[in-house]
Amino acid sequence: MASLFRDRTLGHSKRETSASTTSTTSTTMPTITSSSLPSPFGDLTPTLTTTDLRDTAYEIFVAVCRTSTGKPLTYIPNSSNSDRSPSPSPSSLSSSPSMSKSLSSTAASKMKKALGLRSSSNSGLVLKKSENSPGSGGKAKKPVTVGELMRVQMRVSETVDSRVRRALLRITAGQVGRRIESLVLPLELLQQFKSSDFTDQEEYEAWQKRNLKMLEAGLLLHPHMPLDKSNTTSQRLRQIIQNALDRPIETGRNNESMQVLRSAVMSLANRSSDGSLLESCHWADGFPLNLRLYEMLLEACFDANDQTSLIEEGDELMELIKKTWGILGLNQMLHNLCFSWVLFNRFVATGQVENDLLYAADSQLAEVAKDAKTMKDPAYSKILSSTLTSILGWAEKRLLAYHDTFDSGNIGSMESIVSLGVSAAKILVEDISNEYRRRRKGEADVVRNRIDTYIRSSLRTAFAQRMEKADSSRRASRNQPNPLPVLAILAKDVGELAVNEKELFSPILKRWHPFAAGVAVATLHACYGNEVKQFISGITELTPDAVQVLRAADKLEKDLVQIAVEDAVDSDDGGKAIIREMPPFEAEAAIANLVKVWIKTRVDRLKEWVDRNLQQEVWNPQANQEKYAPSAIEVLRIIDETLDAFFQLPIPMHPALLPDLMAGLDRCLQYYITKAKSGCGSRNTYVPTMPALTRCTTNTKFQGVWKKKEKSLNLPRKNSQVATMNGDHSFGVPQLCVRINTFQQIQMEFDVLEKRIITLLRNSESAHAEDLSNGLGKKFELSPSACLEGIQQLCEAVAYKIVFHDLSHVLWDGLYVGEPSASRIEPFLQELEQNLTIISATVHERVRTRIIADIMKASFDGFLLVLLAGGPSRAFIRQDSQIIEDDFKSLKDLFWANGDGLPADVISKFSTAVRDVLPLFRAETDSLIERFRRLTLETYGSSAKSRLPLPPTSGQWNSTEPNTLLRVLCYRNDEAASKFLKKTYNLPKKL
Repeated sequence: MASLFRDRTLGHSKRETSASTTSTTSTTMPTITSSSLPSPFGDLTPTLTTTDLRDTAYEIFVAVCRTSTGKPLTYIPNSSNSDRSPSPSPSSLSSSPSMSKSLSSTAASKMKKALGLRSSSNSGLVLKKSENSPGSGGKAKKPVTVGELMRVQMRVSETVDSRVRRALLRITAGQVGRRIESLVLPLELLQQFKSSDFTDQEEYEAWQKRNLKMLEAGLLLHPHMPLDKSNTTSQRLRQIIQNALDRPIETGRNNESMQVLRSAVMSLANRSSDGSLLESCHWADGFPLNLRLYEMLLEACFDANDQTSLIEEGDELMELIKKTWGILGLNQMLHNLCFSWVLFNRFVATGQVENDLLYAADSQLAEVAKDAKTMKDPAYSKILSSTLTSILGWAEKRLLAYHDTFDSGNIGSMESIVSLGVSAAKILVEDISNEYRRRRKGEADVVRNRIDTYIRSSLRTAFAQRMEKADSSRRASRNQPNPLPVLAILAKDVGELAVNEKELFSPILKRWHPFAAGVAVATLHACYGNEVKQFISGITELTPDAVQVLRAADKLEKDLVQIAVEDAVDSDDGGKAIIREMPPFEAEAAIANLVKVWIKTRVDRLKEWVDRNLQQEVWNPQANQEKYAPSAIEVLRIIDETLDAFFQLPIPMHPALLPDLMAGLDRCLQYYITKAKSGCGSRNTYVPTMPALTRCTTNTKFQGVWKKKEKSLNLPRKNSQVATMNGDHSFGVPQLCVRINTFQQIQMEFDVLEKRIITLLRNSESAHAEDLSNGLGKKFELSPSACLEGIQQLCEAVAYKIVFHDLSHVLWDGLYVGEPSASRIEPFLQELEQNLTIISATVHERVRTRIIADIMKASFDGFLLVLLAGGPSRAFIRQDSQIIEDDFKSLKDLFWANGDGLPADVISKFSTAVRDVLPLFRAETDSLIERFRRLTLETYGSSAKSRLPLPPTSGQWNSTEPNTLLRVLCYRNDEAASKFLKKTYNLPKKL
């Protein structure tokens, strides 16, 4: 950063030359730039120009510092710099050390140090006299005094300066012993010169008008004390000045018009609140005239040729400038305020390039802040408020949109501008605002709240600009393939904005706000959140654009939250307050909901497909080599495609949503299995209802034991209700076998599908290690058990259908009907073997053993049913037991198949019940009767002693079960059995 203080060796020469060459022309105050701010001290009359103010300010400066060696004016140094009206104390200024001091000091400037400015390496500066300067001798140089420097700085020509000094000598000669504060300088100057003292009449008239307008401003427009409207002197003076401005008056010491003017001026200048006689004249100490004049003097501290730099001799010059306080009615507090404004305005007016000016203004404003806490003067407070409001307004215009104001190139000035803004705001609120004092108990944090406002305002503005830019970018790329949605572009831009904020601006703002970055990202979060929530409310399906926007929003939110958390890591609440300002976008939830809709749509379509295709499925064993349904191939293919499509969705939560998809597909497969086995029947469909108990007679004519109308065994036959089921070709044994194969094929595909899911998970961008380790948990749950149940149900259905339905003509209608030796089991075995051959060739090898075992079990159940509930057409004697045992062995051998069939232990397991019952057919009738009595008494207790009750049919045949024994007796064709049944149950031997 460049120093405000420059090498002035060449600069003085330029200043002197510039001032000298303008000696014959009207001098003007240098215009800084058009960006100068309006003065906060108040408006003067529009006829009083900047040049008028500058000329009068220079005259006051020379008057308070200049003396003659003859009869000097007296000047009382204002040592405290705080008393607006210093008391008189004569002191000779015949040699005026300050004004004539040579500028050759090398001491570091106290003012520069106080303002935090660096010193220039050059000192002992000299001024090269211009060729037009009297006595310059062309290239000659002479030491420069502070007085001469001030003339050059204020761009006053040597001619004008000489005239002013000449007038002051005359005034001094006539006012010996009087303080300079007791004189009205414009009036005294008007009395010293006539038109003949000027080079031309035009210059004279301009000079006269300036002094008259200055009297008007100081005594009438901006007086030290308010004027009463009835004051006749003020009315007279106003008329005199108005006439003089229209038609110049004759000036000079003894001129009559001047005497009239003097009378009116002195009457007004010497007014006091209590009517006492004043030693000081109040003509230039009314607000805001005094501050505007002082502003002109302070501006002289800046190099006339380098407007961003304070001159190296600032200490000496400032020492003399402060001597004007007596005339201007100023003090240290007003000086601090006015100088703060001058430094600040100079920074603004010179293009805001010299940050040292800004730092100096900020440093000076710190002194103003101290003053504001002690000063209660209403006039000061009014000026203070106006000045700070102007500074704050300028600063806030930039800070409320600091992204438009600052970048990496000029970020250096931001800290001082923020400091100026918050300092001004703090003084305005805490030291001036009565409302703040009333609310003091709440102790509002003015600075932090102000910074909070800057951050939020600027970022909202920046966000709006990024949004417009994103929209333009989208329009520009709409003809390109796969253009990004506006909100996806915006999310990226906002993310970059947040990073830039964190790196560039937040470190500066954190000085005043501990959570600057957190507030910034919370603001961006709210701005983008409003847009994305509207977007979410309007989407109904999972489209590529929707996913892009939601994923971009989710990433942005995570980045913003991370910045907020990092920013608040050292805060008392760990950043919870800021995080509460950032309610989640729910982008992931929105994606999840859309994916769930997508899943439901796919699952619903698959279910509809299942319904439609199962209605058309014929379960043809010849449909394919594997002998399972084509519809199963298709449903598995659709499931596979659905999994592929799911993992191709550009979403960040495949593992989280996979269970939803799996559940849906699982339900579809379960639905397919349930529909496929629907109507196929089960074991209970073909097992007959247990028939009524029957009795045989010795003449082989049988009737119902209990009621003549009671039906015998209710076995299904070819023309029964089950037979009608077989009328549908799709429910034949081969077709049922295809269904079994289909279930088996689906069951075998579960492992394949689940391994494929693991592979897809591994390749998913959103999967993590724990998702892979838990991947095996993403299994089908309902459909595997449905497959097992379906296979079990259909295997039993096929077995009992074959035995009790398809072979009922050889089992129930043929086996042991009439004479057992003539109706043995061979026909049943032959047809059963044919069915086994067909089934073995049709069903899947993994199911083959199971279905044959079920057929074997059904055969054993059918064999026992013939023996124990075969109806009146069957009767056995003890000798028939060998035939029965031999036939059962043949039945077992069929399934043994010389070792190529079922395992021996399986056959043994399923034949347990038959083996238990067969010995009863070999037992003596008396033995059977005795065992029946004993078991019945054990079952029913003492109540059965008088008469044996009829045991119910359980269907669980067992040699220790009374009903089983009773049935053997009922089918025993001998006299003992008949007598027992007649006696016990009053049954006749013959019916």
